[in-house]
Amino acid sequence: MISIRRLFAGLSIFLLVSCGDSGIAPPQRSLPFPTPAQHDLVVLTSPGPLTYFADAAGATGGLEHDLAEAFAQELGVAVKYVVMPPEFLADELASGRYHLAAAWLSPTADETMKTTPAFFSTRDVLVQNEASLPLTETAQLAGRTVHTLTGSRQAALLVELARDIPGLVVEEHGQGDILDLLQRLADGKIDTVAIDGSLEDMASQYFPALRSTLRLSGERPIVWLLGPHPNVELRARADAFVERVQRDGTLARLEERYFGHVRRLRQADVIKFLGQIESTLPKLRRHFEAAERATGLDWRLVAAVAYHESHWDPNATSPTGVRGIMMLTEETADRLGVGNRLDPRESVLAGARYINILKDMLPDSVAEPDRTWLALAAYNIGPGHFNAARRLAEQLKADPDAWYEMKRILPLLAQPKYYEKVKSGRARGGEAVLLVESIRTYYDILVRNAPVDQPAPVRREGMTGNPPGLKPPR
Repeated sequence: MISIRRLFAGLSIFLLVSCGDSGIAPPQRSLPFPTPAQHDLVVLTSPGPLTYFADAAGATGGLEHDLAEAFAQELGVAVKYVVMPPEFLADELASGRYHLAAAWLSPTADETMKTTPAFFSTRDVLVQNEASLPLTETAQLAGRTVHTLTGSRQAALLVELARDIPGLVVEEHGQGDILDLLQRLADGKIDTVAIDGSLEDMASQYFPALRSTLRLSGERPIVWLLGPHPNVELRARADAFVERVQRDGTLARLEERYFGHVRRLRQADVIKFLGQIESTLPKLRRHFEAAERATGLDWRLVAAVAYHESHWDPNATSPTGVRGIMMLTEETADRLGVGNRLDPRESVLAGARYINILKDMLPDSVAEPDRTWLALAAYNIGPGHFNAARRLAEQLKADPDAWYEMKRILPLLAQPKYYEKVKSGRARGGEAVLLVESIRTYYDILVRNAPVDQPAPVRREGMTGNPPGLKPPR
């Protein structure tokens, strides 16, 4: 995934328009159906880890962003995004200047507001520090202050609960993002925070001392809002789109892309890694940054790989003979001209170059971030076994270009009935999956805790093919 604070850098708090000219149609009952020749799909959204974000380079992403892009692609049009705080979305949508609102929204109390069918469900939960006495029923909120983001679904729910719970104070925060609020909770500056339950695993990834203790609501559907008077054809196409992506696995793939890795590490692993960021990373950071300048890979990705391989120990050695901070085999080190695998500078640079070699070996049809995740799997089991897994995926009618599919196929290389089909010999493909998922989590944590001050100049050494680098997804 991707620091949320840095991902939001450059976002206007009131308006951001991308993918097309900046003109918005005048207010009317509904915008015309979007067509390639005349109209873009105009999408109203809010910034957030589940919705829409932009990285430091201006590249946009987010689960709802990607879903809107898929819908627009089906319609054959571009997308024009208008980004604003969530408390303004419903009123703005009713103005008729937008086709839909996609911002992790549930149906509103306004019965005239049309929606698509639900494509996800969620709930609202209370998060506390694990050192606090856990709250187990809503009556215990009496006399307490609960913090949440302004305009969020949790804020509306808490205001409703406060009518029946004496002394419940709802403190809404209009500045910062949900991770900033959880940081204050982790630091002991506030006692309780209400969040969307879909963020529970992400919260524990960044702040291992936090726990969700009380469910505040039942399951809530997540929909696109279409406004009181949506275009009839657009509504029909949007309904059909939502129903299709539920059936064909598109939603499952998007969920995996953004959140499929955040349940891999234990609490103790995260705590240890955060400690190493403080104590060990400063001694090694210059080597990772030098590798970024040479290869174009985000230095934090290289650092995440190094941590998984050796826990940032330059002298690490395994029983199988791989050595150094990037745990290079002797053959790989010789190929890359490494004189001393125990020299962290040489090892880090060679490891980053090797990742790029593996990325460049993949066909052009493999897009990011899957390209990086697949290359890291090959880093673990070797390109020979990895290519055998790709052939096996094709035999089993799976997509060898998608990490979502390959994380299911790779473990099959440990079973004779599968690896004999591709004549590759046995391989610990399940271990490769665990490596990639762990690295994704380490990378997310580094993005939040070790921000980049400014982009480094990119100079690839001896590499050809697709441009390197990873656009953080969270």
